[in-house]
Amino acid sequence: MADGPPSIWEWIGRNWDTGRVDSIKNLLLDHLTMSLVPILVALVIALPLGLACVRWRWLYQPTSGFMNVVYALPSLPVFMLLISVTGLSQATVIIPLTFYGMAVLIPAVVDGLGSVPDHVRQSAVAMGFTPLRRLIAVELPIAVPVVLAGLRVVAVSSISLVSVGALIGQGGLGGLFTRAYQNPFMPPVIVGIVLIVALALIADGLLVLAQRLLTPWVRARKGTGS
Repeated sequence: MADGPPSIWEWIGRNWDTGRVDSIKNLLLDHLTMSLVPILVALVIALPLGLACVRWRWLYQPTSGFMNVVYALPSLPVFMLLISVTGLSQATVIIPLTFYGMAVLIPAVVDGLGSVPDHVRQSAVAMGFTPLRRLIAVELPIAVPVVLAGLRVVAVSSISLVSVGALIGQGGLGGLFTRAYQNPFMPPVIVGIVLIVALALIADGLLVLAQRLLTPWVRARKGTGS
C-alpha cells in the first residue's frame, strides 16, 4: 500500500537543509539578504538626501515627486527590465526594493526633522552648539520616532516584496510558492507564509525595541503622565 503524502513537519525535516540551493534554510538566508540589504542601503541614502531636502527646501518637491513615481512602479515588471542589466541575480531584486525604501524614508526624514520645535533649535544655538552637533545631539534624536515609523513600513514591505522575485528565480522564500504551484502541495505554501510573517514580525519588533532604547525620554514622559 502506497504511503500517503508527508505531514508538514516531515516535509520540513526533509527539506530544511538538503545541501541544495532550494532548501528551506538557503531560501531563508537568501530572503534575509535580499530584505535587509535594501533596508540598510535605503536608510543610508535617505538620511543625507532628507537632510539636503530640509536644508534646501526647493529640492524636496522634485525629489518627492520622482520617488513617488518610482514607488508606483509594479515590482515584477521592474525586475524583468533589470534582468538585461543585472542578470538573474539578487541585485535584480535588491535595487528596486532599495528605491521603494527610499521613497518612504526620505519623507520620513524630512517630516521627522520638521517635527523639531523651533525653540529647541534656538536653545541649542544659544548654548553654542555647532550645526553638526545640533543635528546629532538634538534634531536627529527628536526625529527618531518618525524615521523609525517609516523604517518599520519599509522593513515589512521589503520582506513581503522579496517573494515576488521568485518569478525570476530570485525570491528567497517565494521559491516555496512557485514550487507548490508547479507541483500542487500545501506544506511549502504554509511554511513560506509562516516564515515571511515571522520575519516581518521580528523585524518590526526589533525596530520598536530600537525606538524604545533610542528615545528613553518618551517612556519617562508617559511614566509621569505628562
